Amino acid sequence: MPAEGIPQINLDPGAAEGLRVAVISAQWNAEITDKLHAEAIGAARELGASVEDWRVAGALELPVVVAAACKNFDAVIATGCVIEGETEHFRVVCDAVTYGLTRVSLDTGVPIGNGVLTVANHQQAVDRAGGPEAKENKGADSATAAIHAALVLRQIAAVG
Repeated sequence: MPAEGIPQINLDPGAAEGLRVAVISAQWNAEITDKLHAEAIGAARELGASVEDWRVAGALELPVVVAAACKNFDAVIATGCVIEGETEHFRVVCDAVTYGLTRVSLDTGVPIGNGVLTVANHQQAVDRAGGPEAKENKGADSATAAIHAALVLRQIAAVG
C-alpha cells in the first residue's frame, strides 16, 4: 500500500526503450539493499531500459560513483539503506548522501533516482524495500521516477 501523497507515475511497458540506465547500490544492510537493487533493475527493465549495475561499499560512496555513471547513462538509480544508530553518524551520512546525489544530478543534468532509505529501524527498511512483506517498493519507485524524469527531459529537448 503506497504512502499518502505518493504520485502515481504511469509509464507503459517499453516506455524507456533506448534509455541507458545505471543502478548503483550500497552493500551495507545487504538484506535490504539486495532487494532495493533487484527491484530497481526489474522496474527499469520492465520499462524497456537497457540496464547496467554496480555495487559500492556504503552510502557515502554512492555520489562519486553515480557522478561517473552520469557521463554514460540517461538516468541513474542509487539505492542503499542507512539505519539510525546511537550516534550522530546517521545524520551525517544521510545529509551527505542526499546532498551529494542532488548536487550530482544538478551538475550533470542527469536524473538520479534516490532509493537510499534513511530509516529509524530495521522494520522501517523492510517495509520500504519491496517484496511480498513490504508496504512500499522504493527500489522500483526510484527507478520509475528517474526514468520518468529522463523522458520528460527528452521531451523538453525536443521542443527547443
